[in-house]
Amino acid sequence: MTTKEHETITEKQLPKKPIGHKKPKFMRQESWRFKRVPDKWRRPHGVDSKMRKKVKGWPASPTTGYCSPKKTRGLHPSGFVETRIQTVEDLSAIDPELQAVRIARTVGGRKRVAILALAKERGIHVLNPRTTRDSEALKESADLEETESLSAGEK
Repeated sequence: MTTKEHETITEKQLPKKPIGHKKPKFMRQESWRFKRVPDKWRRPHGVDSKMRKKVKGWPASPTTGYCSPKKTRGLHPSGFVETRIQTVEDLSAIDPELQAVRIARTVGGRKRVAILALAKERGIHVLNPRTTRDSEALKESADLEETESLSAGEK
């Protein structure tokens, strides 16, 4: 790959996700005080709540000031734009340098195998390949069916 090609790809490729300042871990009010209160963020609602009033010395609450940069907002951590596909034909509209695909959960085994094969051929990054024994078994069963149909045609 020449340096000119490399420069055009890096210009086209969006920056990776963790750019900018680091956000604090937003804690639920009093979660450090009581075991029964989980750490998961919930908005403070109390009338005298120090966190709601943003009193100095209390943990920060999520606000728009903590947004990620506009260029990286909404990107997958790999730096690709995430695109959902359902059919093999949907892969024709994908730019492998900018986009990564996520196969819809409703796609079955056979179609998933076909999508994965075509994506590998075109160099498209698949975010949820889920290659399991089932997909390997489907490939093997398809191969067996083809050989059986050929042997049945010869007889």
